[in-house]
Amino acid sequence: MDSLQAADARYLKRRVKGCTLEVHPTERALVVQYEVEATVLGELGNPMIGERKECQKIIRLKSLNAHTDTSSLARKVVEECRLIHSSKLHEVEQLLFYLQNRKQSNDIQEKKCIPSGDFTPYTGVELDEVACINSIDEYVDLLYEDIREKIRGATLIFQLARNPDNLEELTQKEVTFGALARVLREDWKQSVDLATTIISVFFCFSSFSQFHGLVSNFKIGALCMNIIEHELKRYDLWQDELQKKKNAYILMH
Repeated sequence: MDSLQAADARYLKRRVKGCTLEVHPTERALVVQYEVEATVLGELGNPMIGERKECQKIIRLKSLNAHTDTSSLARKVVEECRLIHSSKLHEVEQLLFYLQNRKQSNDIQEKKCIPSGDFTPYTGVELDEVACINSIDEYVDLLYEDIREKIRGATLIFQLARNPDNLEELTQKEVTFGALARVLREDWKQSVDLATTIISVFFCFSSFSQFHGLVSNFKIGALCMNIIEHELKRYDLWQDELQKKKNAYILMH
């Protein structure tokens, strides 16, 4: 029966649906999210097997700089990327304009000395090892060890999450997010590096709309607000203590 169906399957119909555009969170690139619907048709044109798959394409814009004509570049992107319909030309131009004016920490052409008070993207704790997607289970196991090993495991996972090409595969390991959320909830007061690294992992996923449900499911937003509120209160206490010491010093002199 299976061989008969295979023999009857003569045509493959492929259709791309639901194309959406986003900017890459760290690179000068556009991220195209789309769905591919593949249907195997019988000899008479009747659908026999159907499958849908969510896909992602990253368009890196190496030539984009402060002097680039974004209108011309937008037309070139639309012409060369068959996934983007011509009706999205204006949207592409707006995204390119945003990327053109967004500060790039790793932009060599426009690299400047950044004062210590300015914001710089968090790059994680320095490690002498490079993360491998095939070792994700080992990194999750580290999240059940002591604080030092938890920081190491979270940092290696963060290395993977910083590459958008890994995000889809990481979502297949739901235990990873459960472990990260648990460690953040239980241990964030013990290590600023640990808390910041885990939050940064979830930030990588929050940059893409298809992963918002995953971040929301573990209530990361509410947890981050609690952490921020606690740190602000601690900062106020430090300021009060510092002011008291200053006043006592003035009185003594």
